[in-house]
Amino acid sequence: MNDIKRGDIYLADLGEGIGSEQHGVRPVLVVQNNIGNKYSPTVTVLPITTKIHKSRGLPTHVMIDHMGGLDEKSSIMAEQISTIDKTKLFTYIGTIPEDAMKKDINEAIRIQLGLPGRKRYGRK
Repeated sequence: MNDIKRGDIYLADLGEGIGSEQHGVRPVLVVQNNIGNKYSPTVTVLPITTKIHKSRGLPTHVMIDHMGGLDEKSSIMAEQISTIDKTKLFTYIGTIPEDAMKKDINEAIRIQLGLPGRKRYGRK
């Protein structure tokens, strides 16, 4: 799987999780840069869930509605960012539009990692 791009959605096997960790086979969004995607044996992803009732109001969740090849309304969970081996990706689903990546998803990642930027959540 050599042509993985930032913004792509794949089905991935996240294995077993503990507690609230996302696990099993589920869609994930690739957020790693394309240089890393080309040369690294691993890829950084955000899991996607259809349990959107738990996502409302969380600044690290990005709601998407039938976007990127997904059949259902879903939520991208930036608070569960993880790096996995590329062999765990097995089916390409689609790609998130560039404007959604630049605006909403980058902002959710920025909030999760506590990077400086436009809005501040949590401690002041």
